[in-house]
Amino acid sequence: MSGMYEGAIQDLIDALGRLPGIGPKSAQRIAFHILQTDGDVAAALVDAIRTVKERVKFCTQCGNVSEETECRICRDPRRDTTQICVVEESKDVIAIERTREFRGKYHVLGGAISPLDGIGPEQLRIRELMARLADSSITEVILATDPNLEGEATATYLARLLKPLEIKVSRLASGLPVGGDLEFADEVTLGRAFEGRRNVEG
Repeated sequence: MSGMYEGAIQDLIDALGRLPGIGPKSAQRIAFHILQTDGDVAAALVDAIRTVKERVKFCTQCGNVSEETECRICRDPRRDTTQICVVEESKDVIAIERTREFRGKYHVLGGAISPLDGIGPEQLRIRELMARLADSSITEVILATDPNLEGEATATYLARLLKPLEIKVSRLASGLPVGGDLEFADEVTLGRAFEGRRNVEG
């Protein structure tokens, strides 16, 4: 598909095609939609992208997306500071928050261990997690990585790493489909997985 058009339109198709989940045909369709749409709509899209890059950063505590130095959850004094739920991405925080099952704090790793993609433990926010666990008030770490190969590998790695700390380490229960993605789980399934979390032996 690449290189069929010339100049600016092909540059736009190529740029869109580099986004996750957008194949060549989708990139072409979106590019032509932008070309044919009202100028104000295209300008609003450009502004939204520029604004998010300028304003949104990552929480210094948990790594969640935030427009402040600390995210809304880390700033909330009503949250339970004894539990930390470890997730791969910010979208997983949203999914778990929807269940209303968890009242603790989060830690966003920024991905999962995936040797094929060149992502090892050092590319994730594991060092920052260990620094947070130096706080003696934390009694439980819940590993809520995705129930797929990379998520399981990450949970296993973390369980081994956390074992010497003598903190309770649990993993979300099944009920989540293996090979699935937390963000697509419905609230009931995700809520049950939380209730049925089990201890992890490192």
